[in-house]
Amino acid sequence: MSLLVVGLSHRSAPVSVLERAALAADAQAKLLQDTLAAEPAVEASVLSTCNRIELYADVDKFHAGVAELSTLLAQHSGVGLEELTPYLYVHYEDRAVHHLFSVACGLDSMVVGEGQILGQIKDGLARSQELHTAGRLLNDLFQQALRVGKRAHSETGIDRAGQSLVTFGLEQLAAGRPVDVWAKDKRALVIGAGSMSSLAAATLARAGVAEVVVANRTLERAERLAQILGEPGGTGVAARAVPMDAVGGELTRADVVVSCTGATGLVLTEAQILRATEGRTGGLSLLDLAMPRDIDGAAHRIDGVRFVDIESLAEASADAPMAADVDQVRGIVSDEVAAFGAAQRAATITPTVVALRTMAADVVTGEIARLDGRLPELDEKQRAEITQTVRRVVDKLLHAPTVRVKQLAAEPGGAGYADALRTLFDLDPEAVAAVSRADLNELNEPVAKNRGRAS
Repeated sequence: MSLLVVGLSHRSAPVSVLERAALAADAQAKLLQDTLAAEPAVEASVLSTCNRIELYADVDKFHAGVAELSTLLAQHSGVGLEELTPYLYVHYEDRAVHHLFSVACGLDSMVVGEGQILGQIKDGLARSQELHTAGRLLNDLFQQALRVGKRAHSETGIDRAGQSLVTFGLEQLAAGRPVDVWAKDKRALVIGAGSMSSLAAATLARAGVAEVVVANRTLERAERLAQILGEPGGTGVAARAVPMDAVGGELTRADVVVSCTGATGLVLTEAQILRATEGRTGGLSLLDLAMPRDIDGAAHRIDGVRFVDIESLAEASADAPMAADVDQVRGIVSDEVAAFGAAQRAATITPTVVALRTMAADVVTGEIARLDGRLPELDEKQRAEITQTVRRVVDKLLHAPTVRVKQLAAEPGGAGYADALRTLFDLDPEAVAAVSRADLNELNEPVAKNRGRAS
């Protein structure tokens, strides 16, 4: 089996295509289930963010896998395959690992170095674990990607290369002024209560806005976010929650609006924005971080409105300076890809080694039982000493070859060593398979504790 990723992102596709290809949570779940039902794939995970959708799978056939994954992405996104295909990229085996590790470090983000992608990778891992579509390969891959991303942020200055989309977006709204100067005493409306909206609300509060109003379809979540913002241990800003049907009224009072929801339709229409600007003495700043978009693109043409969306952020980020630390992170990624490949190759022989040692233990047990029949006069102490001696002999005989075969298997082209070991010792293939199944059963436990939403 081999790792394959098929996807599209802000680097390969225009925002208009990304917007149409965006998948809601239930659509992602159905995509995973359908991928597993397809013949070439035995594992599947989805990585979905505001500027990328990627389908990862463990496949046994490359060309059939690419065709099937591309077709499934088109079917579930609603974008025709012929239209979608020019924007798709494909990575296979080590290149697929390199791609995900680069994504985890923020190297492939719209804003280089942003750390929110780690939460989105956690999301993808948790979703596939909950649906039991991730096996050993994808569990190992995504968990290692999280560790690589954290290592890059802790060992380098990659954080200095860029900011979160929220900070970057607010800087674009501020148009060259310091965000805290631009935001001071403004009234902010934040639409949505997910991780991105929560980050926006907290960022605005720390920047000095006078008030934060949170609107969300689930009022309880909005109330919770408003409570956290207003607590003494939080930002201490004046904050309150409103239902979604109050957005129109709040829009007339707001100076800055940040929207990031999972809605499939527009949250703010051109008509609502026009009404909110009637008779207004100051300007209205709008930041849309949703994919698909929350705010009508016509906002760009309305007088008195400064509008920043994913598309304009993509254009602005193309000119953003790269930090020198990026090269260091690339080195980390390369080293980690090599280590991951070696570990995966070594892991393929582990069930065979375990089966060999189990067979050896069974042989020792059988021979000791025969000895008991021939020498019944042995006392417990003698029997235990003989048993321990035989086990030590077997362990010493097996130690060097099993250690060496693991080392050889970790090297490129080492996949054949497991077959050689099974042949030399005449191991039962079912015994090896049983070890593999036992390992996979450990992956079926819930992993909600690892879940950290970011969108």
